[in-house]
Amino acid sequence: MGQQQLLLVILVTIIIGIATVVALNTFGSTLDNAAVRAVQVDLINLGEASQAYFERAKLMGGGGRTFNDIDFSKFTFPGNIDEDDNLIAYNENGTYTIIPVDANQFIIEAEVNDSESRMIAIRICSRSIALGDVDFGTAPTPPPCP
Repeated sequence: MGQQQLLLVILVTIIIGIATVVALNTFGSTLDNAAVRAVQVDLINLGEASQAYFERAKLMGGGGRTFNDIDFSKFTFPGNIDEDDNLIAYNENGTYTIIPVDANQFIIEAEVNDSESRMIAIRICSRSIALGDVDFGTAPTPPPCP
């Protein structure tokens, strides 16, 4: 009888260990997906703020229908702007970099603060925004302006 009880205790311990590992992996992937979603929300909010800046007259602190001088100091960003380079900003969700394209559009690339350092980019145009795919290493180029 003692040998059966010992085997039962070992079996239960193994099952509990496997369940714990599965739960931790599920929790970790859920956190990573939430981090990606948070960065996507930040990028869309930055896109909307950028379009408002584009439309606002230069006398009112806007771009006067151009993105020529765009950087993170031109609109409200929920985080910190790099002291040496206004084209780089960061918050708890990720690190964001503005890449100027032309007077009517620019791209913001973001590195997600997750366990996999995923990248995502958004193209901000004068009349639209286009969110790109999520990838590892480098951000895929977002779709062009319509």
